[in-house]
Amino acid sequence: MKVRKAPMRTCVVTKEKCEKKDLLRIVRTPEGKVIVDLTGKANGRGAYLKKDKEVIKKAQKSKILERVLEVSVPEEIYEEAFNLC
Repeated sequence: MKVRKAPMRTCVVTKEKCEKKDLLRIVRTPEGKVIVDLTGKANGRGAYLKKDKEVIKKAQKSKILERVLEVSVPEEIYEEAFNLC
């Protein structure tokens, strides 16, 4: 049986390439709503964050998700991501 390569994605905060399973995907849906995508397949523009509490704090402080997703990110999204780590 053929061995599959693990998909690699880049964290928007650390610029580190990691396997997709080690990252959280934050998505701006076509309606403009921001959600934490647990499936990794939600429709919309996505940004990846490393599953690390320090990285999430840094993303919140620097507002990098707002720049990448081009929409204001509510505090609940950071809280939900923080709880998933």
